[in-house]
Amino acid sequence: MPPELKISYWVWVVGGLLGLLAGVIGLFGAVVLFVVSPPAGILLMLLVLIALALAGAQVTLAMKMKEGWEWARFALTIAAGVSLVLAAFSTGIAGGGSWPGFVISVAATVLMWLPNSQSWFNAFKGRF
Repeated sequence: MPPELKISYWVWVVGGLLGLLAGVIGLFGAVVLFVVSPPAGILLMLLVLIALALAGAQVTLAMKMKEGWEWARFALTIAAGVSLVLAAFSTGIAGGGSWPGFVISVAATVLMWLPNSQSWFNAFKGRF
């Protein structure tokens, strides 16, 4: 596995685990906000649940990517796009806390598509 892909893998895994931790904390915040303003609390709860699902998917897909599954690389690229949408929606609610996560996921995505990484995935084609 090329170094670029190893870095991307660890960025996705650590980012996903931190996202899971932040999501659990966010659930408590959503419950508190629900008491004050039910519509805003429901919206925040929805965003947090989407973020939790995305974080869990990141960890799982990163593990599959490390095994050479090219579809996992495509799915992680889509996850980076979803994190952009999530960052845009949460800007008004949570003060833009998702933007650093989006920037980090873009960096991990770029590393997955560099020529060394591409060659590594090409070597796995036909083995599965």
